[in-house]
Amino acid sequence: MDPLTAIAAAGVALVVKGALEATGQEAGRSGWNGGARLMERIRARFRGDTEAEAALERVTEAPDDESRQQVLERMLAAHMLRDRQFEDDLRRIVDEAVAAGGHRGAQVSAALIKNAQVFNEKVEIKGDWNLS
Repeated sequence: MDPLTAIAAAGVALVVKGALEATGQEAGRSGWNGGARLMERIRARFRGDTEAEAALERVTEAPDDESRQQVLERMLAAHMLRDRQFEDDLRRIVDEAVAAGGHRGAQVSAALIKNAQVFNEKVEIKGDWNLS
């Protein structure tokens, strides 16, 4: 997965996480409070692009819908390709979300992203580990 797509996937995961937290499904599970800033930045960039605005709205209405997430990911990637500043802003916001996770790792979890590949820190396993 190229870095731009990874940023878009992480951005979508953060939008999903914010939508779930807003509905109480994930309330209190994140130490990161940049979700509102992320949404403001995405809305500002999407302004005037009715298709992109609709994609964002559809994900916030049904955060668990993978097809809606994929459409939003494509919209984010397309806008990042057209606007380098938007790409830099999203990268910075995603990095802040990852840093807020501390040693526990990124708050952007594979459970939210489903089948998307996420570039994450190294994984350490301690103690007994059995494979069956």
